Amino acid sequence: MSIAGLNWMQVEDYLERDDRIVLPVGSTEQHAYLSLATDTILAGRLALEAAEPLGVPVLPAMPFGVAGRWAAFPGTIALSVDTLAAVLVEALDSLVVHGFRRFLVLNGHGGNAPVAEPLQAWGQEHPGTLVRFHSWWTGPRAAAALAELEPEPAHASWLENFPWTRLDGVALPEERKPLVPDGIDELEPEAVRGARRGRVVRGSIRPLRRGDAARLGRRGRRGTGPARVQLRRSPLQWCRCAR
Repeated sequence: MSIAGLNWMQVEDYLERDDRIVLPVGSTEQHAYLSLATDTILAGRLALEAAEPLGVPVLPAMPFGVAGRWAAFPGTIALSVDTLAAVLVEALDSLVVHGFRRFLVLNGHGGNAPVAEPLQAWGQEHPGTLVRFHSWWTGPRAAAALAELEPEPAHASWLENFPWTRLDGVALPEERKPLVPDGIDELEPEAVRGARRGRVVRGSIRPLRRGDAARLGRRGRRGTGPARVQLRRSPLQWCRCAR
């Protein structure tokens, strides 16, 4: 049940019989033809559907995550690991005061994975609590489906393509895209867009040469942080990153 449909008195009544709660965590970032809120939509929906039969409340999904690799794409909101961890830890601080003791942080974005460690540390510092950080695609059944259907599932591919993450009026490519060559793994966000603009023509790319990464990395850098990107090799990668 969504906590958005409850008032504080109903939550107080719930805590007299149970101490569990779910906190979905997503991201707002480019997903090519799919919604910018894809990760948040999936985390929130999965949390509600899993918790509903158990009568466990689900908090509103955290819509921002660690998305620095896509920071140059309009609409993307990028937090640091420290910022996201601080927000989640303070959320737990609030909830434990009310009487919640068992927490599931349901993650919908791979870049958020580093916050698992500070969340576990919080649990160790609060005896009597239990914190679980779970990325939905790593579950045994999900992993088995991935292994059977696609050896290299990745960002914004069929893995995240559902009626509730698609956009009305936006046509999706039907063909599979070629693998993205190695050589752009270490580019900063603006260089990813530079690579996309300069190398994608109607959904196809020429193989990147060794010098391309260094050349593109010098173009249009913004900020002073160590933001880097890593584009996973997938048949759908440029379908995802190119219009």
